[in-house]
Amino acid sequence: MNTIDAPEYFCRTDDTQLLLSMLQMDSTSGQERQLAEHLALWMKTPSNQLMIQEVGNGTLNLYFTWGTPQVVFCTHMDTVPPYIPPTIEPLPDGDLLIKGRGSCDAKGQIYALWKACHQLESQGKTGFGLLILAGEETGSWGAKAFRSIGDCDESGQHFCADYVIVAEPTDGKMVNASKGTKAFEISLPGKAFHSGYPEYGESAIDKFIDFTNALRKIHFPDDEVLGNTTWNIGKLHSDNPQNILSDQVNFRLYFRTTPSSDSDINNTITQLVDSFGGSCQCFGGDTPLTYTTLPGFKTGTVAFGSDAPQLTNFRKKILCGAGSILCAHRPEEHVRLSQLHQAADNYVKMFQILKHNPRI
Repeated sequence: MNTIDAPEYFCRTDDTQLLLSMLQMDSTSGQERQLAEHLALWMKTPSNQLMIQEVGNGTLNLYFTWGTPQVVFCTHMDTVPPYIPPTIEPLPDGDLLIKGRGSCDAKGQIYALWKACHQLESQGKTGFGLLILAGEETGSWGAKAFRSIGDCDESGQHFCADYVIVAEPTDGKMVNASKGTKAFEISLPGKAFHSGYPEYGESAIDKFIDFTNALRKIHFPDDEVLGNTTWNIGKLHSDNPQNILSDQVNFRLYFRTTPSSDSDINNTITQLVDSFGGSCQCFGGDTPLTYTTLPGFKTGTVAFGSDAPQLTNFRKKILCGAGSILCAHRPEEHVRLSQLHQAADNYVKMFQILKHNPRI
């Protein structure tokens, strides 16, 4: 397929200038402040109010409001590395394929939400907000900072609005349930020795292999809605030279949990690590979550995390967005422009449903 250089196309397309400007900025986690400052200027209108919140690590949250929000649209600014600049690919059906880091996760989501807000504003609507958060990809730091915003109820719980609609790539489906997460920092010990005489030492690498084989044999119960529990190992590290047995292996173990497994993971992993003479630090994570869904939309489940579990200052949560999670963190990340436009229309429809049916 032929590609069009992004500036060449977008300079002729007024309503997509925002999307281009975002994609041209490197906002990998920790570097999204410039994007926040850019959006603060772009999205401020005479009809909305803007609250800028310092997250505490050099990044910013942006909260635009039109009147007193009942419904808040939300997504995040940061992206996973590496930064990939945008390109545009014309498709045979006349659509455009938007490529580049953040095209669907989540700068494309920002664009779709802004189009929805702009459309509601042009219709004279109020009672909604747009929340753009920092640090979702590395621990939902922006969401954690924002959950103190809002009025306190009798129990001391903060509430910002009744509904938050979180935009993530869900193929346009409204999510009814998502998996939780659990993270562990694990260290397995060995005994360093000349590799020509392994019988006098103990390889932590071999112990790591035995550990993972033992973990594979553990059966976590399947869940009727979310299916199986999965895990992944990252940040694997051992400093031993090639001719010396490893005396220590360190790694992260990361779980995607279901309601059927979430409460048992910590105890299971702690006991397994103890049986290998290792040490384990539990970092917790998000619990599996159920979401509000609305009539007229397709639904489904997801295995990925989002800011939604940390946004405790909203009474009900909706998770829905354009594009596919299957390409979100990959070099070929992309989204169709028509999908972003359809998402914007869907968000307007969701707002209308919620405003006319406050008991949903």
